[in-house]
Amino acid sequence: MAEDSAPPVEQMALASLNDGVSTPFAKAEFSDRVLIRTILSRADGGAGLAGQIVKVGGWVKTGREQGKGSFAFLELNDGSCPANLQVIVDAAVAPLGQLVPTGTCVHVEGLLKLPPEGTKQRVELRVEKVHYVGPVDPAKYPLPKTRLTLEFLRDIVHFRPRTNTISAVARIRNALAYATHTFFQKHSFLYIHTPIITTSDCEGAGEMFQVTTLISEAEKVEKELVKDPPPSEAVIEAAKALVKEKGEAVAQLKSAKAAKAEITASVAELNKAKENLSRLEERSKLKPGIPQKDGKIDYSQDFFARQAFLTVSGQLQVETYACAVSSVYTFGPTFRAEHSHTSRHLAEFWMVEPEIAFADLKDDMNCAEAYVKFLCQWLLDNCLDDMEFMAKNFDKGCIDRLRMVASTPFERISYTEAIKLLEEAVKKDKKFENKVEWGIDLASEHERYLTEVLFKKPVIVHDYPKGIKAFYMRLNDDMKTVAAMDVLVPKVGELIGGSQREERYEIIEKRILEMGLPLEPYEWYLDLRRYGTVKHCGFGLGFERMILFATGIDNIRDVIPFPRYPGRADL
Repeated sequence: MAEDSAPPVEQMALASLNDGVSTPFAKAEFSDRVLIRTILSRADGGAGLAGQIVKVGGWVKTGREQGKGSFAFLELNDGSCPANLQVIVDAAVAPLGQLVPTGTCVHVEGLLKLPPEGTKQRVELRVEKVHYVGPVDPAKYPLPKTRLTLEFLRDIVHFRPRTNTISAVARIRNALAYATHTFFQKHSFLYIHTPIITTSDCEGAGEMFQVTTLISEAEKVEKELVKDPPPSEAVIEAAKALVKEKGEAVAQLKSAKAAKAEITASVAELNKAKENLSRLEERSKLKPGIPQKDGKIDYSQDFFARQAFLTVSGQLQVETYACAVSSVYTFGPTFRAEHSHTSRHLAEFWMVEPEIAFADLKDDMNCAEAYVKFLCQWLLDNCLDDMEFMAKNFDKGCIDRLRMVASTPFERISYTEAIKLLEEAVKKDKKFENKVEWGIDLASEHERYLTEVLFKKPVIVHDYPKGIKAFYMRLNDDMKTVAAMDVLVPKVGELIGGSQREERYEIIEKRILEMGLPLEPYEWYLDLRRYGTVKHCGFGLGFERMILFATGIDNIRDVIPFPRYPGRADL
């Protein structure tokens, strides 16, 4: 490799602040600045960097002119960490009026200095040059310096990343995504991209968004028909007569052995007449409205020639890879057309779904527990400053909760045992809104009672009644329960749902029919059991629920960048 080729990643990561000058910390490789995190996240708070010349860029959180307008203090944040860098600008360097409004973007260069004793800052930046200003009209800027509610911020979703809370959530979400890939890659899982558009209903609930072009095509046809009505029978008959006439003319010329050029010209006229007739006949078939057949919508005319939906889960598809390359996972968006306005539901949300071949329910529970513990420890090790922000502003127990989950063995009980424990609680005058009896799907209040009150730690409930679980879960020998498991955690209740999959062809075919589902869309899924079937298991973790659990934020709409729920799909 040539010596002047692009530097390896390791060298890029260690690039110095100033070309050719060794410095104690790295300049951002792909932008002309130093991340504020690299200054303030040091053990000394940046004090050891005093005397360094740096460029930083960010947005003004607060700004104020001091000394009768001779200088200004700016609290600058670039999103790399929750802390702000204090920046001091003299009036001789730049007009202060355009720098101090909240929301102003600045790119500045200056000298890091130790602040006067007694101040909370460990280091500050004395600006020597202003390279760029993205000004703000404070009278119109939608994010005032006052404390804003998360509900208010949902109405200005394009600006809310500039707030302390949403930027902290973004960093926590990023850390959990990175930790997810790290965990599964570390354990030799392959990352598989499963389709967003599907023809399978994994949950069997029917609450799916339909993907179709029939409506847009129908609207297009209606506009065309208004602009250019379909031809009448008389017009089509006239076109047919013209084709006949042109055909006879060609025949006569050939019979008379006319010149080749004359015959060629006549054939061209015949072809033109035929093309015109074909267009007219095609247009005559156009009808307003969605195409129907036998009184039902004719999906054979749709884009995919069949009904298609946005996926509710990548599980079924990722199983095809588990049954070929063993350990896999998918991590992507999923969708549910559920008209729910609760603080726990979204129409678009992300799922982490691993699938493991040659594994049973016990293996599934072991993997789920190890994964959740890994995520919690990762936040403690890599995102503590943001977690401290969450503890201060939303849930003072969130860090202790992470530590408890990361270090405590999960309790494991059967569904039947869980119901007995809940029934005993009812006998002791515990009030639940939802009735407790064998066969119910545990409600959030039941789940949280088990984790927060009874065991005070995560609980894995396993072996659920088959009637409340999906068709693909393995039927147990008692014929009443399936090898399913849910991981329940304090604060949110169910965090993970999983199962050993039914690998026996005859049984899973029967289960599909019992659920009232058609066999045809699942023939490919049944093929996995017909040919080379294997014992396998998997689970799904609701990624937003994990963030709720970690941060203590109450509403799921505030832990996803662009929330989609009934009536709202901004941007």
